[in-house]
Amino acid sequence: MAVPKKKTSVSRKGLRRAGQHHKEYRKHPMTCPSCGDLTMPNTVCSSCGTYRGKKIFEVKVKETEQEEADA
Repeated sequence: MAVPKKKTSVSRKGLRRAGQHHKEYRKHPMTCPSCGDLTMPNTVCSSCGTYRGKKIFEVKVKETEQEEADA
C-alpha cells in the first residue's frame, strides 16, 4: 500500500479543495458578433445559430411570431 512520505501542508490541501469551486465562476458571457445577443464563449449562438461567423443550424421561428408578421 502506498503511504505518503510527508504530511500534506494546509495550503496544498486548500488549493486542492478550492479547485472544485472554479466551476461556479465560469467564463463571462460575450456578445454574438452576428446578432448581438449574449452567448457563452466557444458555443453556438442559440438565437441566430452561428459559430465563428459560420451558419451551423437554422433557428426555428415560433408560430406566434409568424402569425404577427402575417397580420
